[in-house]
Amino acid sequence: MPQLQTNILKQITELYPNINIQKSDQFYWSPREQIVYYSSLENEVDHWSLLHEIGHAIHNHRKFKTDFDLLMIEIEAWQEAKRTASNLSIEIDEDHIQDCLDTYRDWLYLRSTCPICTSTSLQLDSKTYSCINCRQSWNVSKSRQKRCYRKKI
Repeated sequence: MPQLQTNILKQITELYPNINIQKSDQFYWSPREQIVYYSSLENEVDHWSLLHEIGHAIHNHRKFKTDFDLLMIEIEAWQEAKRTASNLSIEIDEDHIQDCLDTYRDWLYLRSTCPICTSTSLQLDSKTYSCINCRQSWNVSKSRQKRCYRKKI
């Protein structure tokens, strides 16, 4: 394992000995397994991604109820990543953080836009939105990973 990868893993495990970290094909936090997974640690963006997932682990993030809750969880994980990075003398590029958060903001905006009048609308439950302007309601997928489709109900 290259020195850069070994150093970051060693530093993080010394700082957080109770967080289980394992190699995988992608970066993610599994609350069910209580494991942070990472795919590569070859560059600083990989390090930032790992620190972000560590942020989820530190806060023991689990399920979210609304799309806005998910955005707030992501913000909290990035804030924690910045604190951890500071302890490790690493600086996370703020533009990178905002670019990552923009993916969630864009996703939330698409889901909350009324398919009839294009007003931004309110989320009623995990998969239903309702427009306060034209009273249209629609369902969205529960998954953040899936393309945004709105089905009128």
